[in-house]
Amino acid sequence: MEEKPPTIGGRLSEEHTMGLDDKIKNAAEKVTGQAKEKVGEATGDDETRAEGKADQTKADLKGAGEKVKDAFKN
Repeated sequence: MEEKPPTIGGRLSEEHTMGLDDKIKNAAEKVTGQAKEKVGEATGDDETRAEGKADQTKADLKGAGEKVKDAFKN
């Protein structure tokens, strides 16, 4: 049986919405990092490539933190 997200009056709870917002922001940061890395590779700009890799790593770490928080919620 699939677990449904907590709702208040038919709307997602603030706690659940904040977690979802964070996950969306992390995914966007990772995609931005991937784009920067590719632009850096295409232009030979090592600084931009490194920034892209750093953005991806940062997003991955935030995502891992979200997973830990989710594990403790359940």
